[in-house]
Amino acid sequence: NNMTSALTLLRLPLGRLLPRHAAASQKSLRGLSSFDRTSLRPASAALPMATSHHNMRTMLSPSPLSNVSSLLFPTQQQQQQQTRNKSMTKAKRRKRDKIIEREQRVARGLPAKPLPPKYIDKETPVINALSREDRDAESTSFDVSASQEMKTKIETQAEMEESIRFQFNGLVMSDRVRKLLDLTNGNQREVVSSQKRRGMELFQLREGDTGSSAVQVVALTTRIQQIQTHLAQHKKDKSGKRGLDALYVRRRKVLDYMERKDFESYRKVVKSLGLVR
Repeated sequence: NNMTSALTLLRLPLGRLLPRHAAASQKSLRGLSSFDRTSLRPASAALPMATSHHNMRTMLSPSPLSNVSSLLFPTQQQQQQQTRNKSMTKAKRRKRDKIIEREQRVARGLPAKPLPPKYIDKETPVINALSREDRDAESTSFDVSASQEMKTKIETQAEMEESIRFQFNGLVMSDRVRKLLDLTNGNQREVVSSQKRRGMELFQLREGDTGSSAVQVVALTTRIQQIQTHLAQHKKDKSGKRGLDALYVRRRKVLDYMERKDFESYRKVVKSLGLVR
């Protein structure tokens, strides 16, 4: 018994050393366990004494070296997981988030996609709808009132307007000077500018208004008519034709804006100028 306890005490260091080298390679483990430290006997005789219950538990417990090696040299499963995370691009993440959001909306009883802010269902009944006869009668009455208003403006303008060049209206002058400054003696540019100014005065919202939509349409129409007269004589003027097309586009855009924002002014302008829409 004394001999056995002594041998056990002598063999304890080998059991303590083995867990320290558990993370080493198999080759180094073979070299360590081939001979006993004290008696230089083969490891087959020393291993049964070293593998007690306490030593086996310490041998099976993970060492800090194994944790470091797992960080430095990741396994194949960890590498696949890393590559799988890298392949998720921003577009794929957004698409996945949209799918999750739609599933959550469906689970709450809502439609998959949110509806527009001013959405009206097709099944909603139209309460204040007018018949075609009522709408035609309303349109006819509006056209009559608009034409009467335009005639009144034209008559008032004709009474106040004097056909004098250089806008010398209201000046006291002799008959000879008045005949000299008559608009009939002016050139084509002065005649066109006078027509343009009088047309803009019919639709202006206030005195000196040159930027409202109706006034812009009148100015563009005057310019279009002037270029049309020019192209009737000079048919090979390609640059003039290109400029005319650009003016058509500008006038159409302004009319589309008026149709959306101020439909009554739009109808007045279209009816007065005789535009085809």
